[in-house]
Amino acid sequence: MKKAGAKKTASVQKTAAKKTAVKKTAVKKAAVKKAAVKKAPVAKKAVVAPKKATARVSGAAPAKAVVHPPSGESRTALVRRARRINRELADVYPYAHPELDFDNPFQLVVATVLSAQTTDLRVNQTTPSLFTRYPTPEDLAAADPEEVEEILRPCGFFRAKTKSVIGLSKALVEDFGGEVPGRLEDLVKLPGVGRKTAFVVLGNAFGRPGITVDTHFQRLVRRWQWTAETDPDKIEAAIGALFPKSDWTDLSHHVIWHGRRICHARKPACGACPIAPLCPAYGEGETDPEKAKKLLKYEKGGFPGQRLRPPQAYLDAGGKPAPPLGAG
Repeated sequence: MKKAGAKKTASVQKTAAKKTAVKKTAVKKAAVKKAAVKKAPVAKKAVVAPKKATARVSGAAPAKAVVHPPSGESRTALVRRARRINRELADVYPYAHPELDFDNPFQLVVATVLSAQTTDLRVNQTTPSLFTRYPTPEDLAAADPEEVEEILRPCGFFRAKTKSVIGLSKALVEDFGGEVPGRLEDLVKLPGVGRKTAFVVLGNAFGRPGITVDTHFQRLVRRWQWTAETDPDKIEAAIGALFPKSDWTDLSHHVIWHGRRICHARKPACGACPIAPLCPAYGEGETDPEKAKKLLKYEKGGFPGQRLRPPQAYLDAGGKPAPPLGAG
């Protein structure tokens, strides 16, 4: 009987101790939770953007909706968002095309080399004189450098560019029978031709898919958080993995056109942007629709484009050809 009583007393004491421990733990948890609530930072006001990508940069200001930055975005979500952006841009720029005037692969490769550190417009205003005087690789290969320099002076860096275009013309004559090669590994061997220039030529003169990573393309894909890479070759690889190969050339045109017309480097026209709901960088530029419209360039702002001889589809969409050098 004594043993049973002792066991009962011990059991009661043990139960009481457990209850006390549970109570202490609950008190501690409540204190920690309270402290966490006190230390929690005040939430920042969410950035808002147009609810729907209806922005054909005209009309009344669209409704507002919260834009959620894609932090922690899954690979699948990134691919879907990237492809949706490209589809939206295809609707906005159905007439997107290379903005260098050319009639054949030779003219395109020369014009692309000349476009470094200047605008396509300036190149288009300069090349008519160059190609009238030197219409073939053989002609340009045998040209007097001083005469070519004088023609290319408006393009800037005219001495280096003269050396490049004469050098690549000589290489075409000596190594490729005067024809522009249609392979990447051959194109990049030409003086002044890197991967960017090679993909412009392959995509637009030969119909072979390629991604053109120029300054606009680099800026926008980082703004959209498609990649954090800064090296052009790594950007090319990262973006190429998000899209089917068949989309690469048109994707390049869409992104570059958007960078030139709306998503500018210093002051993006966010309030007139058709992909604002999909952009994690919304708010970096002008968000007021009316003020944003005033920032639009080329045909979106009612101004001439960069080509003197643009495709008919561009003209049909309301685009205006650029003036020749010295006009106006």
